Amino acid sequence: MSSELQPEPFSVVRGEGFPIVFAHGMGIDHRSMMMLDDAFPEGTKRIYIDLPGFGKTQALPEPGGLQDLSDWLRGTVAALVGEQDYALVGNSMGGALVRDLLGVCPEHLTGMALIAPVVDPVRAHRKVAEHTVNNPNEALTEALPESQSFDFLQMGVNQSFEAWRRYQRFILPGTRLCDREATMRLNASYRLDANPEERIGVFAGPVAIICGRQDQIVGYEDQRDLLPHYPNAVYTVVDDAGHNVHIDQPDIVREALRNWAGLLPV
Repeated sequence: MSSELQPEPFSVVRGEGFPIVFAHGMGIDHRSMMMLDDAFPEGTKRIYIDLPGFGKTQALPEPGGLQDLSDWLRGTVAALVGEQDYALVGNSMGGALVRDLLGVCPEHLTGMALIAPVVDPVRAHRKVAEHTVNNPNEALTEALPESQSFDFLQMGVNQSFEAWRRYQRFILPGTRLCDREATMRLNASYRLDANPEERIGVFAGPVAIICGRQDQIVGYEDQRDLLPHYPNAVYTVVDDAGHNVHIDQPDIVREALRNWAGLLPV
């Protein structure tokens, strides 16, 4: 993909100092990550980007597959941080993208946090969990419009009114801005050129891996298998949490990120 065809990233920046770049999941936008902003200390510059085809960033030209998205992210991060040291946070699909970036361009990348990350892009190959709701809330679920609530009920297991309000504020707006045609092209070519960990080998920087125990999209077992490549990783499996683990259990996710951020060279 030539440089003139690469869409300019839309981003929102909070704070000044050591840069941390955030990559969200499929079908949503940067706001899904911003609910975690208060986990990061002063002295950090949090850069929340919209990936191409999501939010306010224009879609990639065809074919627009996962590897194209990763290549775009690599160039975008280089333009955003220059020659500075930096860290990455990736959620779901963003977790695959930031690991691929690390495998190709490890220079200046000092730490990585993965929230419910995609490990194997092929869904049939994944070891996923059972989606169980321990405390169903019929008063809420019966009142929600189906057009707004399907993903909330499928991705999460916390059916409290507070979880729904978090979903409304941080997830739902991004779903409305999703480029459906671009997403179809992405789904049709949802693969990377190589396994990121085969390229990475061993990464000694601080890593946080945070998963939901009831995540039926990516599970939590494949993520545990990554640990030999990340000797300084902290692997956290959160109970009563699905794929939207940070919507279901935000306090636990914030604490894990706060501990991880404390290990960065800020």
